Amino acid sequence: MPHNRIRSRHQPFEIAIMATAPVCGVLLIILDVRPQSVEMAMPGPIQVGWESGLIVAGVAGLLGVVWPGRLSTGLGIELASVLMLGTITGMYAVALMVIAGPQGVAATSFVFAVAVGSGWRAVQITLDLRRLTRAGQVGQLAGMAVGGTFSPGGGT
Repeated sequence: MPHNRIRSRHQPFEIAIMATAPVCGVLLIILDVRPQSVEMAMPGPIQVGWESGLIVAGVAGLLGVVWPGRLSTGLGIELASVLMLGTITGMYAVALMVIAGPQGVAATSFVFAVAVGSGWRAVQITLDLRRLTRAGQVGQLAGMAVGGTFSPGGGT
């Protein structure tokens, strides 16, 4: 049986960003402040969704990383979270770029890097989930070859 390598769910940069995102979202809501680029580039309801998205993406991401149950469930939660975080940070990067222009190149670059990193992690998780699926299928076929009977529920 081929060796399946699942990438670690303990990515230090990802965890740091996932832990920071909800803190930022909560502070933005409690203090009732927003970056000028967000206020100018996003309508009010989108701003609220952006702030709330920071909270949800961060909490869900951390939950997915420490998920005590099935690996595939934890990876699925983490996948949804990094996709959401990538979208939210991408929105912020665009707002920064449009409003700040060349003066915001440093901030825009760092925020855009978070969006790209989120997308990169989403691809890794997707590949890992495919490997898990393949490993499960190979395990079922191996059970049949030994003399077990195939059952869609996984039993023999």
